[in-house]
Amino acid sequence: MLDRPSHLEAAVSQANAANERTPEELLRIIFDYTAKIGGERNLKSVLLLMANMGREMIMADRCTVWLIDHAKEELFTTIAHGVNEIRAPFGKGFVGHSVQTGEPLLIEDAYSDPRHNAENDRRTGYRTKSVITVPFVGNDGTIIGAYQAINKLTPQAVFTHSDLEHLKLAASYAGKSLESVILHEEIVATQREIITVMGEIGESRSKETGNHVKRVAEYSYILAIGYGLPVEEAELLKMVSPMHDIGKVAIPDAVLLKPGKLTEEEFEQMKQHTDIGYHLLKGSSRELLRTAAIVAYQHHEKWNGKGYPRGLSGEEIHLYGRITAIADVFDALGSDRVYKKAWELERILKLFKEERGQHFDPKLVDVLMEQLPAILDIRDRFRDV
Repeated sequence: MLDRPSHLEAAVSQANAANERTPEELLRIIFDYTAKIGGERNLKSVLLLMANMGREMIMADRCTVWLIDHAKEELFTTIAHGVNEIRAPFGKGFVGHSVQTGEPLLIEDAYSDPRHNAENDRRTGYRTKSVITVPFVGNDGTIIGAYQAINKLTPQAVFTHSDLEHLKLAASYAGKSLESVILHEEIVATQREIITVMGEIGESRSKETGNHVKRVAEYSYILAIGYGLPVEEAELLKMVSPMHDIGKVAIPDAVLLKPGKLTEEEFEQMKQHTDIGYHLLKGSSRELLRTAAIVAYQHHEKWNGKGYPRGLSGEEIHLYGRITAIADVFDALGSDRVYKKAWELERILKLFKEERGQHFDPKLVDVLMEQLPAILDIRDRFRDV
Protein backbone atom coordinates (compact mmCIF):
# COMPACT_ATOMS: atom_id res chain seq x y z
CA MET A 1 0.00 0.00 0.00
CA LEU A 2 1.40 3.41 -1.00
CA ASP A 3 1.84 6.19 1.56
CA ARG A 4 -0.44 9.19 1.10
CA PRO A 5 1.44 12.27 -0.24
CA SER A 6 2.27 15.03 2.19
CA HIS A 7 0.77 18.51 1.84
CA LEU A 8 4.04 19.73 0.29
CA GLU A 9 4.13 16.88 -2.22
CA ALA A 10 0.52 17.60 -3.11
CA ALA A 11 1.35 21.26 -3.66
CA VAL A 12 4.30 20.34 -5.87
CA SER A 13 2.18 17.90 -7.87
CA GLN A 14 -0.57 20.47 -8.33
CA ALA A 15 1.91 23.17 -9.34
CA ASN A 16 3.57 20.96 -11.94
CA ALA A 17 0.23 19.96 -13.36
CA ALA A 18 -0.77 23.59 -13.81
CA ASN A 19 2.61 24.76 -15.16
CA GLU A 20 3.18 26.79 -11.99
CA ARG A 21 6.27 27.23 -9.86
CA THR A 22 6.53 24.97 -6.81
CA PRO A 23 7.01 26.61 -3.38
CA GLU A 24 10.65 25.47 -3.36
CA GLU A 25 11.26 26.94 -6.80
CA LEU A 26 9.76 30.28 -5.79
CA LEU A 27 11.91 30.46 -2.66
CA ARG A 28 15.05 29.56 -4.61
CA ILE A 29 14.36 32.24 -7.24
CA ILE A 30 13.66 34.87 -4.57
CA PHE A 31 16.73 34.03 -2.48
CA ASP A 32 19.05 33.80 -5.50
CA TYR A 33 17.97 37.07 -7.05
CA THR A 34 17.56 39.17 -3.91
CA ALA A 35 21.11 38.20 -2.87
CA LYS A 36 22.42 39.37 -6.25
CA ILE A 37 20.29 42.53 -6.26
CA GLY A 38 21.37 43.44 -2.72
CA GLY A 39 25.04 43.35 -3.75
CA GLU A 40 24.63 45.54 -6.85
CA ARG A 41 25.20 49.28 -7.10
CA ASN A 42 24.74 49.64 -10.86
CA LEU A 43 21.17 50.64 -11.72
CA LYS A 44 21.03 48.89 -15.09
CA SER A 45 22.31 45.65 -13.54
CA VAL A 46 19.69 45.86 -10.77
CA LEU A 47 16.90 46.48 -13.28
CA LEU A 48 17.99 43.50 -15.39
CA LEU A 49 18.11 41.23 -12.34
CA MET A 50 14.67 42.43 -11.28
CA ALA A 51 13.19 41.81 -14.73
CA ASN A 52 14.69 38.32 -14.82
CA MET A 53 13.44 37.54 -11.31
CA GLY A 54 9.89 38.57 -12.18
CA ARG A 55 9.89 36.63 -15.41
CA GLU A 56 11.18 33.45 -13.76
CA MET A 57 8.83 33.64 -10.77
CA ILE A 58 5.61 33.77 -12.77
CA MET A 59 6.89 32.15 -16.00
CA ALA A 60 6.20 35.23 -18.11
CA ASP A 61 7.26 35.55 -21.71
CA ARG A 62 8.46 39.09 -21.07
CA CYS A 63 9.00 41.23 -18.00
CA THR A 64 9.77 44.93 -17.88
CA VAL A 65 10.83 47.29 -15.10
CA TRP A 66 9.49 50.82 -15.63
CA LEU A 67 10.81 53.98 -13.95
CA ILE A 68 9.52 57.56 -13.80
CA ASP A 69 11.24 60.44 -15.59
CA HIS A 70 9.77 63.33 -13.61
CA ALA A 71 11.51 66.01 -15.69
CA LYS A 72 9.85 64.83 -18.90
CA GLU A 73 6.68 63.52 -17.23
CA GLU A 74 7.24 60.15 -18.88
CA LEU A 75 7.57 56.50 -17.97
CA PHE A 76 10.58 54.73 -19.43
CA THR A 77 12.32 51.39 -19.43
CA THR A 78 15.82 50.49 -20.55
CA ILE A 79 15.26 46.89 -19.43
CA ALA A 80 12.53 45.21 -21.45
CA HIS A 81 12.88 41.65 -22.69
CA GLY A 82 12.89 41.62 -26.47
CA VAL A 83 13.03 45.39 -27.14
CA ASN A 84 15.21 48.46 -26.60
CA GLU A 85 14.27 51.52 -24.53
CA ILE A 86 10.58 52.38 -24.48
CA ARG A 87 9.06 55.69 -23.37
CA ALA A 88 5.42 56.51 -22.75
CA PRO A 89 3.55 59.57 -21.47
CA PHE A 90 2.92 59.52 -17.73
CA GLY A 91 -0.46 57.93 -17.00
CA LYS A 92 -0.78 56.14 -20.35
CA GLY A 93 -1.37 52.38 -20.69
CA PHE A 94 -1.64 49.73 -18.00
CA VAL A 95 1.67 50.62 -16.38
CA GLY A 96 0.76 54.30 -16.43
CA HIS A 97 -2.48 53.50 -14.62
CA SER A 98 -0.67 51.47 -11.93
CA VAL A 99 2.00 54.11 -11.37
CA GLN A 100 -0.58 56.89 -11.18
CA THR A 101 -3.05 55.10 -8.92
CA GLY A 102 -0.84 52.68 -7.01
CA GLU A 103 -3.14 49.79 -8.02
CA PRO A 104 -1.81 46.47 -9.34
CA LEU A 105 -3.57 45.15 -12.45
CA LEU A 106 -4.31 41.68 -13.77
CA ILE A 107 -5.59 41.83 -17.35
CA GLU A 108 -6.59 38.63 -19.16
CA ASP A 109 -7.12 40.17 -22.60
CA ALA A 110 -5.22 43.42 -23.24
CA TYR A 111 -7.08 44.30 -26.43
CA SER A 112 -10.44 44.21 -24.70
CA ASP A 113 -9.33 46.92 -22.25
CA PRO A 114 -9.36 50.58 -23.42
CA ARG A 115 -6.30 51.36 -21.28
CA HIS A 116 -4.08 49.15 -23.45
CA ASN A 117 -1.42 51.12 -25.33
CA ALA A 118 -1.12 49.08 -28.54
CA GLU A 119 1.50 51.37 -30.09
CA ASN A 120 4.41 49.25 -28.85
CA ASP A 121 2.82 46.10 -30.31
CA ARG A 122 2.42 47.82 -33.67
CA ARG A 123 6.02 48.98 -33.60
CA THR A 124 7.55 45.63 -32.53
CA GLY A 125 5.12 43.14 -34.10
CA TYR A 126 4.60 41.50 -30.70
CA ARG A 127 1.08 40.49 -29.60
CA THR A 128 0.21 41.32 -25.99
CA LYS A 129 -2.49 39.13 -24.45
CA SER A 130 -2.38 38.90 -20.66
CA VAL A 131 -0.71 41.60 -18.54
CA ILE A 132 0.23 42.12 -14.91
CA THR A 133 1.44 45.47 -13.58
CA VAL A 134 2.62 46.02 -10.00
CA PRO A 135 3.95 49.37 -8.71
CA PHE A 136 7.19 49.67 -6.71
CA VAL A 137 6.82 51.71 -3.53
CA GLY A 138 9.72 53.43 -1.74
CA ASN A 139 10.31 53.75 1.99
CA ASP A 140 8.21 56.91 2.20
CA GLY A 141 5.29 55.37 0.31
CA THR A 142 6.13 57.15 -2.96
CA ILE A 143 5.73 55.13 -6.14
CA ILE A 144 9.09 54.91 -7.95
CA GLY A 145 8.22 52.57 -10.82
CA ALA A 146 6.45 49.37 -11.75
CA TYR A 147 6.84 45.79 -12.86
CA GLN A 148 5.02 44.75 -16.02
CA ALA A 149 4.79 41.10 -17.06
CA ILE A 150 3.36 40.05 -20.42
CA ASN A 151 1.95 36.69 -21.62
CA LYS A 152 2.36 33.63 -19.42
CA LEU A 153 4.32 30.75 -20.94
CA THR A 154 1.33 28.45 -21.19
CA PRO A 155 -0.80 27.63 -24.25
CA GLN A 156 -3.45 30.09 -23.02
CA ALA A 157 -0.82 32.80 -22.28
CA VAL A 158 -2.98 34.04 -19.39
CA PHE A 159 -1.80 34.96 -15.88
CA THR A 160 -3.58 33.91 -12.68
CA HIS A 161 -4.27 35.66 -9.38
CA SER A 162 -1.42 33.58 -7.91
CA ASP A 163 0.91 35.15 -10.49
CA LEU A 164 -0.22 38.58 -9.41
CA GLU A 165 0.50 37.79 -5.77
CA HIS A 166 3.91 36.38 -6.65
CA LEU A 167 4.87 39.46 -8.68
CA LYS A 168 3.70 41.68 -5.80
CA LEU A 169 6.01 39.62 -3.58
CA ALA A 170 8.90 40.19 -6.00
CA ALA A 171 8.15 43.93 -6.03
CA SER A 172 8.19 44.12 -2.23
CA TYR A 173 11.54 42.29 -2.05
CA ALA A 174 13.24 44.26 -4.83
CA GLY A 175 11.63 47.70 -4.48
CA LYS A 176 13.71 48.82 -1.50
CA SER A 177 16.94 47.79 -3.24
CA LEU A 178 15.82 49.66 -6.35
CA GLU A 179 15.23 52.84 -4.33
CA SER A 180 18.64 52.49 -2.67
CA VAL A 181 20.43 52.12 -6.01
CA ILE A 182 18.53 55.06 -7.55
CA LEU A 183 19.58 57.20 -4.56
CA HIS A 184 23.18 55.98 -4.91
CA GLU A 185 23.22 56.92 -8.60
CA GLU A 186 21.78 60.35 -7.81
CA ILE A 187 24.57 60.90 -5.28
CA VAL A 188 27.19 59.79 -7.81
CA ALA A 189 25.68 62.07 -10.47
CA THR A 190 25.78 65.01 -8.04
CA GLN A 191 29.39 64.25 -7.17
CA ARG A 192 30.24 64.02 -10.87
CA GLU A 193 28.66 67.41 -11.52
CA ILE A 194 30.50 68.98 -8.57
CA ILE A 195 33.81 67.48 -9.70
CA THR A 196 33.37 68.77 -13.25
CA VAL A 197 32.47 72.27 -12.04
CA MET A 198 35.42 72.32 -9.63
CA GLY A 199 37.71 71.17 -12.42
CA GLU A 200 36.45 73.96 -14.66
CA ILE A 201 37.03 76.48 -11.86
CA GLY A 202 40.62 75.29 -11.57
CA GLU A 203 41.17 75.61 -15.31
CA SER A 204 39.41 78.97 -15.58
CA ARG A 205 42.02 80.49 -13.24
CA SER A 206 44.65 79.68 -15.86
CA LYS A 207 42.37 81.00 -18.63
CA GLU A 208 41.57 77.53 -19.97
CA THR A 209 38.11 76.64 -21.24
CA GLY A 210 35.83 74.11 -19.62
CA ASN A 211 36.24 72.00 -22.74
CA HIS A 212 39.80 71.16 -21.67
CA VAL A 213 38.57 69.17 -18.68
CA LYS A 214 35.83 67.56 -20.79
CA ARG A 215 38.39 66.43 -23.38
CA VAL A 216 40.78 65.14 -20.72
CA ALA A 217 37.92 63.17 -19.15
CA GLU A 218 36.95 61.60 -22.49
CA TYR A 219 40.57 60.88 -23.47
CA SER A 220 41.16 59.24 -20.09
CA TYR A 221 38.17 56.95 -20.60
CA ILE A 222 39.33 55.90 -24.08
CA LEU A 223 42.87 55.24 -22.86
CA ALA A 224 41.62 53.26 -19.84
CA ILE A 225 39.42 51.03 -22.02
CA GLY A 226 42.25 50.60 -24.54
CA TYR A 227 44.58 49.61 -21.71
CA GLY A 228 42.13 46.88 -20.68
CA LEU A 229 40.43 48.36 -17.62
CA PRO A 230 36.80 47.35 -17.01
CA VAL A 231 34.13 49.88 -17.98
CA GLU A 232 33.31 50.67 -14.34
CA GLU A 233 36.92 51.63 -13.60
CA ALA A 234 37.22 53.63 -16.83
CA GLU A 235 34.04 55.50 -15.89
CA LEU A 236 35.47 56.27 -12.44
CA LEU A 237 38.62 57.73 -14.00
CA LYS A 238 36.54 59.73 -16.48
CA MET A 239 34.61 61.25 -13.57
CA VAL A 240 37.67 62.26 -11.51
CA SER A 241 40.20 63.31 -14.15
CA PRO A 242 38.68 66.84 -14.49
CA MET A 243 40.07 67.49 -10.99
CA HIS A 244 43.70 66.96 -12.00
CA ASP A 245 44.59 70.68 -11.77
CA ILE A 246 42.26 71.74 -8.96
CA GLY A 247 45.29 72.78 -6.89
CA LYS A 248 45.87 75.67 -9.30
CA VAL A 249 43.19 77.63 -7.42
CA ALA A 250 45.91 78.46 -4.87
CA ILE A 251 48.68 79.45 -7.33
CA PRO A 252 49.26 83.24 -7.63
CA ASP A 253 48.09 84.86 -10.88
CA ALA A 254 51.55 86.27 -11.51
CA VAL A 255 52.82 82.70 -11.86
CA LEU A 256 49.75 81.00 -13.28
CA LEU A 257 49.12 83.57 -16.02
CA LYS A 258 52.70 84.48 -16.89
CA PRO A 259 52.99 84.43 -20.70
CA GLY A 260 56.71 83.64 -20.81
CA LYS A 261 59.00 81.00 -19.35
CA LEU A 262 58.80 80.59 -15.59
CA THR A 263 61.84 81.22 -13.43
CA GLU A 264 63.10 78.35 -11.28
CA GLU A 265 61.43 79.87 -8.22
CA GLU A 266 58.14 80.39 -10.11
CA PHE A 267 58.22 76.80 -11.38
CA GLU A 268 58.63 75.56 -7.82
CA GLN A 269 55.50 77.53 -6.92
CA MET A 270 53.62 76.07 -9.88
CA LYS A 271 54.60 72.53 -8.91
CA GLN A 272 52.85 72.99 -5.58
CA HIS A 273 49.44 72.64 -7.26
CA THR A 274 49.83 68.84 -7.13
CA ASP A 275 50.33 68.83 -3.35
CA ILE A 276 47.56 71.39 -2.85
CA GLY A 277 45.06 69.37 -4.92
CA TYR A 278 45.99 66.17 -3.12
CA HIS A 279 45.52 67.65 0.35
CA LEU A 280 42.22 69.24 -0.68
CA LEU A 281 40.76 65.88 -1.65
CA LYS A 282 42.53 63.07 0.23
CA GLY A 283 40.50 63.30 3.43
CA SER A 284 37.16 62.53 1.79
CA SER A 285 35.26 59.37 2.66
CA ARG A 286 33.94 59.23 -0.94
CA GLU A 287 35.71 56.95 -3.40
CA LEU A 288 35.33 59.53 -6.17
CA LEU A 289 37.17 62.27 -4.30
CA ARG A 290 39.85 59.92 -2.95
CA THR A 291 40.51 58.79 -6.53
CA ALA A 292 40.56 62.42 -7.69
CA ALA A 293 43.24 63.04 -5.02
CA ILE A 294 45.46 60.39 -6.62
CA VAL A 295 45.08 61.97 -10.07
CA ALA A 296 45.74 65.49 -8.76
CA TYR A 297 48.87 64.26 -6.93
CA GLN A 298 50.48 62.06 -9.58
CA HIS A 299 49.63 63.37 -13.05
CA HIS A 300 52.99 65.19 -13.31
CA GLU A 301 55.08 62.17 -12.32
CA LYS A 302 57.22 60.71 -15.13
CA TRP A 303 57.91 57.11 -16.08
CA ASN A 304 61.69 57.73 -15.74
CA GLY A 305 61.36 59.15 -12.22
CA LYS A 306 62.12 62.76 -13.17
CA GLY A 307 58.65 64.17 -12.54
CA TYR A 308 57.11 65.75 -9.48
CA PRO A 309 56.11 66.04 -6.66
CA ARG A 310 57.65 62.77 -5.40
CA GLY A 311 59.86 61.58 -8.25
CA LEU A 312 58.00 58.28 -8.61
CA SER A 313 58.95 56.05 -11.53
CA GLY A 314 57.43 53.28 -13.61
CA GLU A 315 54.57 51.43 -11.98
CA GLU A 316 55.17 53.24 -8.69
CA ILE A 317 52.99 55.88 -10.36
CA HIS A 318 49.33 54.96 -10.05
CA LEU A 319 47.83 53.90 -13.38
CA TYR A 320 45.24 56.68 -13.10
CA GLY A 321 48.03 59.24 -12.83
CA ARG A 322 49.84 57.76 -15.84
CA ILE A 323 46.68 57.81 -17.95
CA THR A 324 45.71 61.34 -16.96
CA ALA A 325 49.27 62.53 -17.70
CA ILE A 326 48.94 61.43 -21.34
CA ALA A 327 45.42 62.82 -21.69
CA ASP A 328 46.43 66.17 -20.15
CA VAL A 329 49.65 66.64 -22.14
CA PHE A 330 48.03 65.58 -25.43
CA ASP A 331 45.30 68.17 -24.96
CA ALA A 332 47.60 70.89 -23.62
CA LEU A 333 49.96 70.60 -26.58
CA GLY A 334 47.08 70.78 -29.05
CA SER A 335 45.54 73.87 -27.41
CA ASP A 336 46.43 77.54 -27.31
CA ARG A 337 47.80 78.59 -23.92
CA VAL A 338 48.91 81.96 -22.56
CA TYR A 339 52.53 80.89 -23.05
CA LYS A 340 52.29 79.11 -26.45
CA LYS A 341 50.29 78.43 -29.59
CA ALA A 342 48.72 75.02 -30.26
CA TRP A 343 51.01 72.43 -31.79
CA GLU A 344 50.10 70.61 -35.00
CA LEU A 345 49.24 66.91 -34.63
CA GLU A 346 52.41 65.59 -36.30
CA ARG A 347 54.59 67.45 -33.81
CA ILE A 348 52.52 66.18 -30.86
CA LEU A 349 52.80 62.55 -31.98
CA LYS A 350 56.55 62.95 -32.55
CA LEU A 351 56.95 64.11 -28.94
CA PHE A 352 54.98 61.15 -27.58
CA LYS A 353 57.12 58.72 -29.55
CA GLU A 354 60.27 60.38 -28.24
CA GLU A 355 58.98 60.38 -24.66
CA ARG A 356 57.76 56.77 -24.77
CA GLY A 357 59.41 55.13 -21.78
CA GLN A 358 60.80 58.50 -20.61
CA HIS A 359 57.97 60.83 -19.61
CA PHE A 360 55.15 58.39 -20.40
CA ASP A 361 54.24 54.75 -19.74
CA PRO A 362 55.30 53.02 -22.99
CA LYS A 363 52.25 50.76 -23.10
CA LEU A 364 49.93 53.76 -22.73
CA VAL A 365 51.70 55.59 -25.57
CA ASP A 366 50.98 52.53 -27.73
CA VAL A 367 47.32 52.68 -26.64
CA LEU A 368 47.22 56.39 -27.55
CA MET A 369 48.43 55.60 -31.06
CA GLU A 370 45.96 52.72 -31.43
CA GLN A 371 43.06 54.85 -30.21
CA LEU A 372 44.05 58.01 -32.10
CA PRO A 373 40.95 58.09 -34.37
CA ALA A 374 38.65 58.04 -31.30
CA ILE A 375 40.83 60.64 -29.54
CA LEU A 376 40.71 62.98 -32.55
CA ASP A 377 36.95 62.54 -32.79
CA ILE A 378 36.64 63.70 -29.17
CA ARG A 379 38.92 66.67 -29.90
CA ASP A 380 36.71 67.71 -32.80
CA ARG A 381 33.45 67.28 -30.89
CA PHE A 382 34.65 69.29 -27.89
CA ARG A 383 36.67 71.88 -29.77
CA ASP A 384 37.16 75.25 -28.07
CA VAL A 385 34.92 77.99 -29.45
